[in-house]
Amino acid sequence: MTLRTAQIERNTLETQITVDLNLDGTGKSSFVTGVPFLDHMMDQIARHGMIDVTVKASGDLEIDAHHTVEDIGITLGQAFAKAIGDKKGIFRYGHAYVPLDESLSRVVIDFSGRPGLFYNVDYPRATIGAFDVDLFREFFQGFVNHAGITLHIDNLKGVNAHHVAETIFKAFGRALRMAMTPDDRMAGIMPSTKGTL
Repeated sequence: MTLRTAQIERNTLETQITVDLNLDGTGKSSFVTGVPFLDHMMDQIARHGMIDVTVKASGDLEIDAHHTVEDIGITLGQAFAKAIGDKKGIFRYGHAYVPLDESLSRVVIDFSGRPGLFYNVDYPRATIGAFDVDLFREFFQGFVNHAGITLHIDNLKGVNAHHVAETIFKAFGRALRMAMTPDDRMAGIMPSTKGTL
C-alpha cells in the first residue's frame, strides 16, 4: 500500500507552522502551538481518527490566537490533501455521532474536492478557559478550504462548552477515519461517476 503521508511547512509574517501527517497511523500526536486548548482538541482528531500527526506552530499570540488557529487549520488541510492523494479506493464519505455526558454532536464529511463548511454550533459561553470559541470556525474553515472537503458540523445538544467542543472534535476524527479508509471493493476505483474528485 502506498504511504499516505505528508509534511507541510507554512511561513507567513504572522505564523510559522509545520505539520507532519500519517493517515494510516495509530493515533500518536505531538502539538507545540502555544494554544493549549486547541492542542487538546487536535489530540482528539488524532486519537479517534487513528492519525499520527505532529504540529509545531509559532504565531503572533501577543495579539491573539486568531492567526495561529486559522493557519494551523490551513496547514493541516494542505497536509490532508497531499496525503490522501487521488482519492481512488477510499470510502469518501464519513459520519459520526459522539456524546460526552449531556453533549451530542454530529459530523458528516465528503472528500468531494469542493470546499464547504456548514457549521451549526451555539456554544453556551464565549470562552473555554482563555480560548475564544469563535476560533473553532476559523480552524475548520481553513481546513476545508485547503483539504477540499465538504464538512457539516452540528452540535445537537450540550450545556458545557468544553463538552460541546470535545464532542465536535472527536466526531470529526471518527468521520475522517471512516471517509479516508480504503474500501477493498473500490480498490483503484474513483468513488465518483465524474471520474475525478
